[in-house]
Amino acid sequence: MVLEHYISDLLYRYNCVVVPNFGAFLTNKRGAQLVGDTNTFHAPTKEVSFNAQLTTNDGLLVSYIAEVEKTTYEDVLSKMDTLTQDWKSQLQNVGRIHLEKIGLLTLSSEGKVLFQPQSQINYLTSSFGLSSFSSSSITREVLKEEVEELEERIPFIITPEKREESSFRPYLKYAAIFLLALSTGLTAYRGYKHSVTTEQLVQQDAQNQVSKHIQEATFFDTTPLELPSITLDATTTTIKNAINDNAGEDASQTVHHIVAGAFRYKTNAKKKIRQLKRRGYNAAYFGTNAHGLHMVTYERFTDVDTALETLRSIKNSHSKDAWLLSAK
Repeated sequence: MVLEHYISDLLYRYNCVVVPNFGAFLTNKRGAQLVGDTNTFHAPTKEVSFNAQLTTNDGLLVSYIAEVEKTTYEDVLSKMDTLTQDWKSQLQNVGRIHLEKIGLLTLSSEGKVLFQPQSQINYLTSSFGLSSFSSSSITREVLKEEVEELEERIPFIITPEKREESSFRPYLKYAAIFLLALSTGLTAYRGYKHSVTTEQLVQQDAQNQVSKHIQEATFFDTTPLELPSITLDATTTTIKNAINDNAGEDASQTVHHIVAGAFRYKTNAKKKIRQLKRRGYNAAYFGTNAHGLHMVTYERFTDVDTALETLRSIKNSHSKDAWLLSAK
């Protein structure tokens, strides 16, 4: 009778298997584990331990052996008692007993029985077929914070370009600020000059009306007449209407530009313009955007329907990254 085989069979179904007059083998469930040093994953399992204090016969092991071997309970108990006496004698003389599929029993210098379970056997039935495995470590690419910030701020694709050896970007930034301030000043000066000219036109028109009334009064009656007073309402509305009447149509007209790309260096923008012109497009330089990038356009239209139709054609035939920019 190979007693350890029957103990192993019962450990799959029970948490405690008592060997009468010897000790008890216990199991405790342990969850899945990851060993970080070796990147090894272990499935959930039952840990087997041994308690030499539990020696009282509960009948489980004896009844199971008697049923399998088709013999009596008393016969199995007698054989088991003889076998356990041999185990105890072997521990005292040799100092160790190896139980197949269970583990190793040893005797310490203090006379205590120590147990080392066999790790290859998993008595947890729900983990049947699952074995330990090792995985290679994963190397993750760490992106620079500047690149991540740039991708979040720029909502369109930047055309790939070759970096030049010398960079004039700081000077371009200051030049862009200077041009922006200069254009703002010129716009304010033109508006002021236009407003003054409009007021002069209104005053001239009032003087003409006064002269007309004087002429009409002199023509019909040579006797002195008391001329009616004329109130001139040179309000903001009148001035604004005069500005609209004298201003050109292009000042309020929206132009729709089909953008081909935005470039960090103006030399690359010029190259793109030459390439598009060779393909038959009326390409042009639009200027810089809020991010300091030089923008290049395919075409520009005043009619939005024509612009959208041309944009669809360019997306289908040349570049899916083209987009529409409308500005006055």
